Amino acid sequence: MSHDHSHSHAGAAGVRPLAIVLTLTATVFAAELVGAWWTSSLALAADAGHMFVDSMGLVIALAAAVLSRRPRSDKYTWGFVRVEAVSAAFQAGILMVVCVWVAYEAITRFFEPAHVLAPQMAVFGVVGLLANVVGLAILLSHRDQSLNLQAAFLEVLNDALGSIAVLVAAGVIYWTGWAAADPIASLIIACLMGPRAARMFVRAVNVLLEKTPEGLDLQQVREHMMRIEHVIDVHDMHGSTVSTGLVALTAHVTVDPRCYRDGCGPDVLHKLQDCLAEHFPVAVEHCTFQLDTPTHRDHETLTHHT
Repeated sequence: MSHDHSHSHAGAAGVRPLAIVLTLTATVFAAELVGAWWTSSLALAADAGHMFVDSMGLVIALAAAVLSRRPRSDKYTWGFVRVEAVSAAFQAGILMVVCVWVAYEAITRFFEPAHVLAPQMAVFGVVGLLANVVGLAILLSHRDQSLNLQAAFLEVLNDALGSIAVLVAAGVIYWTGWAAADPIASLIIACLMGPRAARMFVRAVNVLLEKTPEGLDLQQVREHMMRIEHVIDVHDMHGSTVSTGLVALTAHVTVDPRCYRDGCGPDVLHKLQDCLAEHFPVAVEHCTFQLDTPTHRDHETLTHHT
């Protein structure tokens, strides 16, 4: 039996801001690629590589946002809302690979320094920073709508920090002639990208693995449900995040057999839903409960411990 107060399963949003930021990022990538070739700057090349990966990620994010708006069907019962988690995991995974490559190249540059054209390097750094600031302003009000947009915001933020590192390195090289500033800036960019990308990857994978959402303790949920009149037992409980803002929970609820005779089943369902909506930090948007009799558990084909 199912009791659902909210049937709106909105997917990832923000198609327009993603399209604008993608255009900005792709343009800056092209400019920085030319700048890295012209100035021989590894830091600028690292930032250009980051921009390229971000452009790929934003293409995927844009596709995910469009797909998430498609309606549900009998074949895809949640629609395509979980594409946002796949997109975020893919973007974060590529970012981690780029971090490793940048770190390797930076260490190599310490032993084989290259002559860098600092003034030109600074110009491209300013162009990148300005574009990133515009992108951040566009995404700022949308980033909490989905993992997809959070990943995009994170990438643009890292780009901005990378551009700042490029500018600092250009200044140091110009005023002191210290060539090591370029690979050091590259390492800083890698260190900025790596941990944040790893955290985003873990969050996205947890959604795909249907890990119980943070803040939703299933043992506490079970205890609250057991306090409801006529409820004898709660087992086979599963909680998961379908997409950002959409948490689903299913459970087998054993009720007093007299409920079937007295017709109190609907009242039990309403109380179960209210319990999940009011007592926990995480709002459960979609609940599905199977009401059982005490003898039904003997007919179940799987043994459940929760």
